[in-house]
Amino acid sequence: MSESKILYNVTIQVETQVTEEWLQWMKNKHIPDVMATGMFESYQINRVIKDEEGGITYAVQYVCQDMKTLHQYQIKYAQKLQAEHTQRYQGKFVAFRTLMEILDQGHTEQG
Repeated sequence: MSESKILYNVTIQVETQVTEEWLQWMKNKHIPDVMATGMFESYQINRVIKDEEGGITYAVQYVCQDMKTLHQYQIKYAQKLQAEHTQRYQGKFVAFRTLMEILDQGHTEQG
């Protein structure tokens, strides 16, 4: 049996006053830089549906082939990319990362 794909989830609460600029930077700079590493197959940006004092929470999710690929990303690229984000938004966000094994990924048929 082949190894399951991995979902790399980054949950980030961003201060309300920088949210729009942050989201544009993520879409136009950070996520394209992450995807350019070639380590991930796809990504999606999600907004967590709940009101938070002091910020809006997002979950940015990346899918990679396996743990080995994710480990290579962490060794070669993660530190630099995370440092760019931290430097730009220092004190304006809180983030945590979660790894998930994808057990089943449903698809719908397009007619």
